[in-house]
Amino acid sequence: MAVAHADDQQRCAALVSNDPAVTLNLHQWVAAGQLPQANPGRAALTGAALSKAAMPAHCLVQGVIGARSGADGQPYGTHFELRLPSPWNGRFLFQGGGGMDGVVGQALGAIPLRGASALPALDRGYAVVATDSGHSGKDNSDARFGLDQQARLDYAYAAIGTVTAQAKALILSYYGKAPAHSVFMGCSNGGRSALMAAQRFPTQFDGIIAGNPGLRLSRAAVAQAWDTQALSRAAPRTVDGQPILSQALTQADQDLVTKAVLERCDALDGLKDGSIDAMSRCQFDPASLTCKSGQAQGCLSPAKVEALHAVFNGVHDSHGLPLYSDWPWDAGIASDGWRVWKLGQANGAKPDARNATLTPGSLGLYFMTPPQPRLNLLTFDFDQAVQSTAQTAAINDAVATQYSSFTAAGGKLLVVQGNSDPVFSANDLRRYWAQLTHDNGGRTAVEPWARLFIVPGMTHCGDGPALDDIDPLTALETWQDQQQPPAHLLARGSAFPGRSRPLCAYPQEAHFTGKGDAQDAAAFACQEP
Repeated sequence: MAVAHADDQQRCAALVSNDPAVTLNLHQWVAAGQLPQANPGRAALTGAALSKAAMPAHCLVQGVIGARSGADGQPYGTHFELRLPSPWNGRFLFQGGGGMDGVVGQALGAIPLRGASALPALDRGYAVVATDSGHSGKDNSDARFGLDQQARLDYAYAAIGTVTAQAKALILSYYGKAPAHSVFMGCSNGGRSALMAAQRFPTQFDGIIAGNPGLRLSRAAVAQAWDTQALSRAAPRTVDGQPILSQALTQADQDLVTKAVLERCDALDGLKDGSIDAMSRCQFDPASLTCKSGQAQGCLSPAKVEALHAVFNGVHDSHGLPLYSDWPWDAGIASDGWRVWKLGQANGAKPDARNATLTPGSLGLYFMTPPQPRLNLLTFDFDQAVQSTAQTAAINDAVATQYSSFTAAGGKLLVVQGNSDPVFSANDLRRYWAQLTHDNGGRTAVEPWARLFIVPGMTHCGDGPALDDIDPLTALETWQDQQQPPAHLLARGSAFPGRSRPLCAYPQEAHFTGKGDAQDAAAFACQEP
């Protein structure tokens, strides 16, 4: 092994790119050991599990493709990090980013769900690449790159193609052969990018894992403005009349709503256990919680009920035309993962909800044409939303249903979505899946190559009252190697210690059989809704 590693080290030191547009800034041999410290803040947007697995010896390569000066005078280029392990399992994985990208994540191939305990791809022997998607930001909320035309294209989809080509060229040079399987795996914007990989580069990947994908990212950003306005109307005011967004719904309000949703829907799957597996049957109206005359506790004010109706019915223009999607009622509404996006915790006029802090930049600088650097979410005009976001939507939104080249090349598509995701509506994904199924010949034709798994209670890329310890990568490997699509994924999670459940392939849902240990997945069957 020492001799083999010595040879690997020599090849690592000698590794070069034959592309004149590429500069390799680092090629360094990394001895086996503990994984480098992950960034918890970045994981909040990408969903990357903070794994403590040991790291294999590998060649670390860092470089930039197409360095240039942008229209705004700023330096641009597509930075990437590639890790080439010894030994190599013959597989390649492109690790998706999150938020507005702009930073190069550690190319470890962690499962993009925060509760996941499964081995990262690098530990399995994958060659793994990560990228900043064509621009460098102060963090992955920085949307200033939206002022540059090429940077918009790179973030939307183009960087996937350039980085994939370069990574595969370096893999061929280093190992002497091309990957047998190429996978794109990501969550959030990384999930959108995963779908883009199949839709825009269908012959480059034969495996896709898309977690909580931002299908219609442009319209989801509009919905974030809508939610901020709706909740601000119900919020108490500071002494100078500014809304305190975090108190539009208190934690007690969230708990009250969740309790009522569970009372209505929890037992529909045959077992009252804090998880709503019969998601398709859960219907709820918060008006049932409206305070009666003289009632001050255990109820919601009319303003709060109106805000909940506005949020869960979804954004629309002044004519009632829906602009994005409605949202499912689920058990995750009381969780921190829901509050951090919609409400935040700040007790003053300056909100810290991610919708309120991230969206002015992403919507104003990237999604809108022309850009609006000083966008105020509280005055956003929804009647102009379609026109103002149309140009970016055309290059950015992963809504294509034509996968013929992808499937002809043996492609497999595996999507995981949290039903309580407050960022990208699970109902929007359900509608996309219905369209994809219709456009590709129905379930019998689609299910051999595409599977969707919706996680009850899970918020954005993990967390919530959910079983978010899932291993979609092993399921995909089995699918690729044995041509057997997964009927379900086995799920566990710290929210319910000692419990396991099957995550059934959509549209099927888990139902308690009434026999066996209710904590064991074996006591549940996947059924049509």
